[in-house]
Amino acid sequence: MNGVSAWVCASCIEIFKGNVMAKVLQIDFPYQGPYGKEMAEQLADLAHSISQEPGFIWKIWTENESTREAGGIYLFEDEKTAAAYLEKHTARLKGFGISEVNAKIFDVNAELSKINHGPVG
Repeated sequence: MNGVSAWVCASCIEIFKGNVMAKVLQIDFPYQGPYGKEMAEQLADLAHSISQEPGFIWKIWTENESTREAGGIYLFEDEKTAAAYLEKHTARLKGFGISEVNAKIFDVNAELSKINHGPVG
C-alpha cells in the first residue's frame, strides 16, 4: 500500500459507513518553540490528555520552525465535540500567552479520503 500502514480505527469505519458525521478541526497559532523532539518531550502529557477528550479520534501535530507556527489537524466524532474542544484548547493557549489562534471546522468527505489513504478508515 505504498508504504502506508493499514491501521484502521472503529470510529473511522463508522465514518465510511456514513454512520458518523465526523469533523476535522484545523488549528494553527504563532509558536516560539521548542520544535521536533524537544517539543515532543515537553508536550507528551498534553498529547496524552488530548487523547481523553470526548469525541476525539486522532490528531496530527503540525509545526513549522521557520515560520514560528504550530498546531494540529484533529478528527472528532461530531461538530459538538470538535467545537467544545476548540473552546477548551483556545482558552488553554491563551493561558500560555498565545492570543492569535486560527481555527476551522470541516466536514469529512470519507469517499475521497479513502481513495487517498486518509486516516479516516
